[in-house]
Amino acid sequence: MQRIAKFKFVSLTEFLSAYPEQDAEAIYSEIKAPRRATSGSAGYDFFAPFEIELAPGESIKVPTGIRAEISEGWVLQIYPRSGLGFRFRLMLNNTVGVIDSDYFHSDNEGHIMIKLCNAGDKAVTIPKGGAFAQGIFLPFGITTDDAVEEKRNGGFGSTSSFTKGN
Repeated sequence: MQRIAKFKFVSLTEFLSAYPEQDAEAIYSEIKAPRRATSGSAGYDFFAPFEIELAPGESIKVPTGIRAEISEGWVLQIYPRSGLGFRFRLMLNNTVGVIDSDYFHSDNEGHIMIKLCNAGDKAVTIPKGGAFAQGIFLPFGITTDDAVEEKRNGGFGSTSSFTKGN
């Protein structure tokens, strides 16, 4: 297997800016790095840094405390854990999270945030430390006439004119 990425933790300062709750330092100290459950697993499980409770129709942005240093030409795609989606209709608000290789160097340290939505009719509780999402690394290509030279300097939607009010 080709090794193309490394998970790292964001700084405490970054985590506190994303999760300014009273118990944030204790939560930060217990964050678990993503890992595969088996040698045949494609996905790296992301673990809840705190208990997540979602009533039907509710959503939450989860600061994972994780960043990914990814080789150029690769992308990390984030999906809900299949069991949670199947049993509870737990979804990502943006359907699939796309973590580009240059996101690692963003102002927010490439902090991976995962926004979940309960589209089902039952409340969902994910315990602290429970696997709730999975990330899969995939290669991607670009067109032969691509000449983009812009650099990223932000997080969610930072490269889209739609999020800038245009």
